[in-house]
Amino acid sequence: DDLLSLFKDSRRAGMPPKSDKRTLYVGGLEESVDVATLRAAFIPFGELVDVNIPLDNQSGKHRGFGFVEFESAEDSSEAIFNMNNGELNGRVLSVNIAKPMTVSERSQKAIWHAEADTYFEKEGWMEETAVEDDGVQGDEGMAPATA
Repeated sequence: DDLLSLFKDSRRAGMPPKSDKRTLYVGGLEESVDVATLRAAFIPFGELVDVNIPLDNQSGKHRGFGFVEFESAEDSSEAIFNMNNGELNGRVLSVNIAKPMTVSERSQKAIWHAEADTYFEKEGWMEETAVEDDGVQGDEGMAPATA
């Protein structure tokens, strides 16, 4: 029993509690908004721990949203009250408590999966390695090996 609680405590070390209300989702960011601009917009409401704007892997530009983490939940509530439906660089912001990503929201495919076929086609590998269709589907046409 003590070992189990020790294990659970060690897994949580350094991680915010599940009911943490300090991290905000900020949606509706205009393309020119960067981390410094977002930090400047939210610093008046309290001490910031982190400001993050995820970038799109292909374009290198942000996807129109970011995250702002405050030192205290009270400061984050104040920021929501003042900044939700507020304006930044001509765009109306949506500011609320960030929710953790669930497994169903994450892609179940490998990152490279979406581009694999076009890459191989572009490199000419699809034609070189194409196998003639023998009319057999799956393993139905294969006879078991006899010894």
